[in-house]
Amino acid sequence: MSTRTNIHKAVFPVAGLGTRFLPATKAQPKEMLPVVDKPLIQYAVEEAYAAGIRHMVFVTGRNKRAIEDHFDTAYELESELEANGKHELLELVRSLSPQDMDCSFVRQPRSLGLGHAVLCAQPIVGDEPFAVLLADDLMTGADGRPGVLTQMVEVFAQVQSSVLAVQEVPLEHVRRYGIVAGDAAGERLVKVSAMVEKPAPENAPSRLGVAGRYILTPTVFDRIRNQPRGSGGEIQLTDGIAQLIATEGVHAYRYEGKRYDCGSKEGFLEATVEFALKHAEVGADFRAYLRQLKLD
Repeated sequence: MSTRTNIHKAVFPVAGLGTRFLPATKAQPKEMLPVVDKPLIQYAVEEAYAAGIRHMVFVTGRNKRAIEDHFDTAYELESELEANGKHELLELVRSLSPQDMDCSFVRQPRSLGLGHAVLCAQPIVGDEPFAVLLADDLMTGADGRPGVLTQMVEVFAQVQSSVLAVQEVPLEHVRRYGIVAGDAAGERLVKVSAMVEKPAPENAPSRLGVAGRYILTPTVFDRIRNQPRGSGGEIQLTDGIAQLIATEGVHAYRYEGKRYDCGSKEGFLEATVEFALKHAEVGADFRAYLRQLKLD
């Protein structure tokens, strides 16, 4: 395993169909749905960038071209803004893809699961540890503190093994998550001894559910490639990571911050309201609007 402590590449699996948001996602990627004025994928990329990562790898599928366009240079738009003296908007557009950030795009030709999507990124990631961010999970640090991925990069530098972001979930919700169990290895760390993908409540080894942030060693690629299909007939990332427990070790990290499940309508609406309230431009007026609503 590589002993590098810096994480240079982040993988974003964005090939999903977004069926829970139809018809809005019929012709646009679910990752481009905006929370106030930024698409979900941009929040994830900004989190990775803040963690020191400069190479973003997007695993895309059909009808995902809007993601590539979003992070590409829009010459016509920039020229129009510059000609009209709209310099603040011009800088905003240019900030979406900083000059020191590289973007790569690879197709997932068939929908075979999250593990398969991550495996599609191997030719670009190579033989080095890397991050995986699921844009459906919009995550923020606690009270202005470092973001979740920044916290995990620091943990990886200490433990030099794969790190999973986890949170305690209600027992009735364990069937929605990969669930881990293990022994405490620090205030927020757990040395993982078992992982189960979406167990029934009666079979769950704990209530620690894996959230949408991972730092993985490159060994996971070989494990994913050679494993059988798991839950739902898909190639599960959780199954590949579970195979690392005995050989390299895996740690779960109870992150400091908040997760919005924007893969669900309720979570998406919660994020929209809370981010709108904190927004510098619209926050005050939006707060006043909410206060005058008469809710039953």
